[in-house]
Amino acid sequence: MRKKVKFTNVNNSTFYVTVRKRVDAYFTDNNISIHANGAMWFKTIFFLIGLTAIYLMILLGAFNATVTLLLCALLGMFGAFVGFNVCHDAIHKAYSSNANINKVFSFVFNLIGASPYVWNICHNIVHHTYTNIAGHDEDIDVAPGLIRFSEAETVNKVQSYQHYYAFLLYSFAMLSWVFRKDYKKFFQKKIGEHVCVHPKIEYFKLFFYKGIYYFLFIVLPLLVMNITWWQFVIGFLVMQFSQGLVLGLVFQLAHVVEGTEFPFPNEEGNIEEAWAVHQLQTTANFAVDCKLTSFLCGGLNRQVEHHLFPKICHIHYPAIGAIVKQTAAEFNLDYNESPTFGTALVSHYKTLKRLGKETYHNTPYINRPDQYLNRPAMAFVKK
Repeated sequence: MRKKVKFTNVNNSTFYVTVRKRVDAYFTDNNISIHANGAMWFKTIFFLIGLTAIYLMILLGAFNATVTLLLCALLGMFGAFVGFNVCHDAIHKAYSSNANINKVFSFVFNLIGASPYVWNICHNIVHHTYTNIAGHDEDIDVAPGLIRFSEAETVNKVQSYQHYYAFLLYSFAMLSWVFRKDYKKFFQKKIGEHVCVHPKIEYFKLFFYKGIYYFLFIVLPLLVMNITWWQFVIGFLVMQFSQGLVLGLVFQLAHVVEGTEFPFPNEEGNIEEAWAVHQLQTTANFAVDCKLTSFLCGGLNRQVEHHLFPKICHIHYPAIGAIVKQTAAEFNLDYNESPTFGTALVSHYKTLKRLGKETYHNTPYINRPDQYLNRPAMAFVKK
């Protein structure tokens, strides 16, 4: 049985004490709340109105097939943007000091296809604690056997091609989330090392809110729109694939690029590093100077700041980013970042290739179980 991971390098904890003190001083000295400001509320209104407007245009607009498909793709993208910009902060309780406001915007997560309750466990509790640790962080367990994100996993022949097909698989992320992922995670005994004991009301909420989503995006369109079932299926899949691709790319560019690490626990089950330094080692920023990327990604292109300060609203990340970067330099710690979305994408491609093709061709038979197929039994003895 795996032991619960602990971060044991207390000597490096000085970095977090220092950077937290400086970030706290920034908000205190400037009399600024760590929660949403006017710009954040504008983003919230923009994305929620945009999502609603596109949905109603598809439902009631009676556009031709080409325009409708484009709107379906845009609806999926806006679903991802609402998740990034509104729900993500709310579930982290970073949106507002008012718990009810956080609950309202967390609820919106249900309307874009995902359970905020399950996400809180998988993301806030597990991923943010055990970032990039195989067997503990299930965010890197994307498609077992098909995609390899960690050196801890045994490589196989299929994965040697993952740098070609991974992006296609990312498109299925939301489809899986809507019909499979939330149910699977909810009924697991453990998520990572978190033991799952759910309040009874959460069983009802999971199925009830999924039912609302299915009604809004499956039943109602079929009732209202003058389309055939196969036309609906095409539009529904276009929406899901566009949302999944946006989600997949943004999440993976933050953790699976050159420079980020996938550390192994030692024999005692511990990570020989301080938690905050571990976050620096396992996260990466991208395109932080691009206003459009920052506007759309809701701070998820600034994962370094987000992982160190998840309860601070992402609208403040540009300001505290300079503090974090400077403090990391003073402590001689790496601060991973790619200047543009394109360079991050290339870096992710290279990382997929290294973890797949390059590892596969440089790994002896003993670590490649697929190579034993159709080989004589003596091969094991000789090895």
